Amino acid sequence: MFKFKKMLSLAAACVLGAALLTGCGGQEGASSSSGAKTLKVGSSIDFAPFEFQDETQKEYQGFDMDLIRAIGKEMGREVEIQNLGFDGLIPALQGGNIDVAISGMTINEDRKANVLFSEPYYESGLTIIVRDNNADIKTFQDLKGKKVAVQIGTTSANEVHKLEGVEVKELNTPPDCFMELKASGVDAVVNDKPVNDYYITKSGATGVKALPEKLTAEEYGIAIAKDNKALQDEINAAFKKVKDSGEYDKIYKKWFGEAGK
Repeated sequence: MFKFKKMLSLAAACVLGAALLTGCGGQEGASSSSGAKTLKVGSSIDFAPFEFQDETQKEYQGFDMDLIRAIGKEMGREVEIQNLGFDGLIPALQGGNIDVAISGMTINEDRKANVLFSEPYYESGLTIIVRDNNADIKTFQDLKGKKVAVQIGTTSANEVHKLEGVEVKELNTPPDCFMELKASGVDAVVNDKPVNDYYITKSGATGVKALPEKLTAEEYGIAIAKDNKALQDEINAAFKKVKDSGEYDKIYKKWFGEAGK
């Protein structure tokens, strides 16, 4: 996601609790007896099709989940996934509670000041969803004077706040935003294009439509603690093997219906 999450003290506290008691969400995967072979991964499991919980499946699902498991396999390490709030991912890295974070996290300068990133693994952008009977909103400029839902703390929120005359309503998750739109609580939703498209095409949503204009071009990366250059190099080497083997294209096609770029 082009996410620009604020480091709230409450979220940091939740992360510490999650690390000790997994109180902020579930935990997937088994630790090895020494822990040395385990890659501890943090993700906010609320961002389909990148990461989400399917009640029919034991493991977390999504593009990011398949990708990090493939990378872990190339590294020869077990992958243990913890479900954490997005705001808590960078504090969890800084506190040593997880090794990496993969959660549709956009690479930007603010984040690079606090963490290292892998090579980019996905290019995204922000788009608008409106109710299908809305003829007033066609571009981002048309959002002036309108009420717009965004996920709290994301760069979607950051970018919409920059638009003149827009009333921004920040909600906890993308599904919350879509529900608010269908309930006519807002005029539009702004989120990452794959998330918006997935909501409409995969969930069978009716009464809404996605607009074609993209506000930004954004690259997602895997975040790593600032002082762990060795792990960054290891992740990048494994990611290259996943791409060179064709496994990346298989994962990409599974979730987006076309070969990866």
